[in-house]
Amino acid sequence: MPVLTTVALADTQVDAKLGELSQTVSRSEFFEKQELADRRDEDNSDVSLNSELAQPPVADLLPVSVPKTSVQPLSQTAASPTLSSSESNTVTPTVGPDLAPVSSDALELASPVNPTSSENPLLSQVADYRSPNRNPNRNPNGPSDSLAQLTSVTQLSDVQPTDWAYQALQSLVERYGCIVGYPDRTFRGQQALSRFEFAAGVNACLDRIGELLAASTADLATQEDLAILQRLQEEFAAELAALRGRVDVLDARTAELEANQFSTTTKLSGDAYFTVSDLFGEDVESDNNTVFQYRSRLIFTTSFSGEDQLGAIFQAGNVQRFIQPGNEIRLAGEASTGGNIVLDTLNYVFPVGDQALVAVFANAAGLDSLGFGVITPFDIAAVRGAVSRFGQRPPIYRVANVSTGAAVNLFLTDEISLQVGYAGGEAGSPEPGNGLFNGNYGLIGQLKARNLFDVLDLSLTYVNSYTGISTTASGAINAGVQTGTGSLLAAVDADRPVVANSYGAAANLKFDGFQIGGWAGFSAIRALELGDADVWNYGLTLAFPDLGGRGNLGGIVVGIQPRLTGSTPNLGTVLGRRRDPDTGLHVEAFYRIALNDNIDITPAVVWLTAPNHNNDNADIFFGAVRTTFRF
Repeated sequence: MPVLTTVALADTQVDAKLGELSQTVSRSEFFEKQELADRRDEDNSDVSLNSELAQPPVADLLPVSVPKTSVQPLSQTAASPTLSSSESNTVTPTVGPDLAPVSSDALELASPVNPTSSENPLLSQVADYRSPNRNPNRNPNGPSDSLAQLTSVTQLSDVQPTDWAYQALQSLVERYGCIVGYPDRTFRGQQALSRFEFAAGVNACLDRIGELLAASTADLATQEDLAILQRLQEEFAAELAALRGRVDVLDARTAELEANQFSTTTKLSGDAYFTVSDLFGEDVESDNNTVFQYRSRLIFTTSFSGEDQLGAIFQAGNVQRFIQPGNEIRLAGEASTGGNIVLDTLNYVFPVGDQALVAVFANAAGLDSLGFGVITPFDIAAVRGAVSRFGQRPPIYRVANVSTGAAVNLFLTDEISLQVGYAGGEAGSPEPGNGLFNGNYGLIGQLKARNLFDVLDLSLTYVNSYTGISTTASGAINAGVQTGTGSLLAAVDADRPVVANSYGAAANLKFDGFQIGGWAGFSAIRALELGDADVWNYGLTLAFPDLGGRGNLGGIVVGIQPRLTGSTPNLGTVLGRRRDPDTGLHVEAFYRIALNDNIDITPAVVWLTAPNHNNDNADIFFGAVRTTFRF
C-alpha cells in the first residue's frame, strides 16, 4: 500500500549537496528536477520509500497525516495550502515557509527500494545528509579526512588573488585564523555549505574575535580601578592643591632666572687635581723632598649660535719641577702661577660651511692648544691620563714657543681631516723681533684619520718653527727647542735662535678592553750661524680601558725621551757634546680608579734608566698619587 511521507530538507543542506554536482542550482530548480526524475522512475517501475526514510532528517520537518485510501496533490499556492474539499478524510497539513510545494506525482511511490541505490543518486545524497554519522568536513570527492589549519591564504591552491572573495578569505585566514582547508590544500569555494557548517565557521570566527578583544582590553583600567583612583584623588585633594601651588612658585622663579641670567648659553665647568709625589734615586734623593702640588681650573663655555663656542680657562697652580739632570720628570698639566689666578686659554671656534672648523686662540699654551687632536689614549682632558708630561702626548706638539694663533680643520671625509695652524709667540708686543709674524712662530700641518676600519687612528704631523732668544721672569735666557722633555742637549740651546723642521707619526689600535699605540718623532734643528743637529724620540703605549670597573684606566708607556743623536762640529763644541752619550728609557705605569663620575684616584710610578741619556747618572724612580675632581 502506498505510504505518504513528506521529506523536507533544510535549504542550506540541499544547496550543499547540489554543490557537489557539476553546477549549483536553486531550490526551485532542484524540486523541478526531482519531480522529473520521479516521473521517469514511475514510468519504469513503482518505487516506494523505505520505511526507515520516513523518519524526519532534521528538526525543522513537521509530520503530515494522510488517508490510507488515496493521496491528493498539495496545492501549488501560498505557504498554507489545503487539500481538496471533496476529500473529507484528508487532514490539512501545516507547511513551514522553508518547504517548497511538491507534486503529488513525486509522492506516489511504489515498492520500497534502497535509497542509496544507484538508480536514484539524489536519494543517496539525502540519506547521507540525514545520517547521524555524517562528517560535515568530509571531502565529497575523496576520503573523509579532517581539514588542515591554515596560516596564509596562499596555501590554498584553488584561491587566486584575482578571485572576488580573495581579500575576505585572506582576512579570515591570516588575521583571525578561523578558516581551514581540505587536506589537499584546496578551499572549494564553489561548493555549497550546510547550515551546520556555516554555524560552526561563524562560531569559530566569533570565538577568535572574542579572544582578540579580551587580549586588547586586558591592560585597560576597569571601573573598579577608576573608582579607586577617584577615591585617592578625593582623599589627597589637599596635598594635590599644595603641590600645584609649589609648582606655580617654581615656574615663577624659573622665569625670573631666565630673564636675568648674564648669558643664556654660558656653561661653567672645572677640574682640579692634587698630587703627592717624590723622587727616589742615588743622585736626586738628597736634593728633593716629598711635595703636595695642585692645579685648579675654571672653564667658561659660551655659544652664540648653537654651533660656535667661546672658551675661557682660568687656572691657578703651584707645580714646580724636581731637581734632576734633565727635563724628564715633569707632571702632565703642570702649572705654576704662584697661587694667582691667570687666564690660561682664550679661544673661539666656529664652523665654515659643513666641512670646516676655524679656531682662533688669543692665549694658549702651545700648538697642542690649537684644537689638533692627538693620537694617544693618554692625553685626556682634566688630566685623567698619564701622570708624566712625556707620557701625556708626543713632544712634537711642544717644539714651538707660541701662544696666539689660528687653525683650520678641514673634514675631507667622515674619518679623514686636514689641519693647518699658525701661532706666534709675543703676538701682542709691537717691539722689534716680536709681533705676530716677526717673533717666535710655529706653523703646523697634520693629516689625521680617526676610526679607520673602526679600530685604527693615524696621524702625520709636520711643524716648522722659529725660536729666538728670550728672558724668563727670573732672568734666565731661553733658546732652542724647549719641549719640556728629554735631555738638556736635545733642546739645542746654544744661546742662538734656532729653526726646526719636525716630523711625527702616530698610531693607535683600539680593541675591546685593550689599545696599543705609539709614535716616532724627528727634528732637524739649525742653530743660526752655528750648525745643525738631529733629535729623535719614540713612544709605545698600552691602554686598558675599564680595567677592573667602568671608568677605570690602566696604562703603560715605554719610550725614549728626546735625545740628541748628532750635530755638526761647531754646534757640538758650543753644546759641549755632539750627541748624547747613551740612551735612557722612560717606563711608566699608572692605574686610574674611578670612585664615581667626578672623582678619580691615580697611583703612578716612573722609572728612568740613564737619566739625561747618560749612564753615569743613577736610575731615578718617581712615585705619585694624583686625585682629580671634575664638575
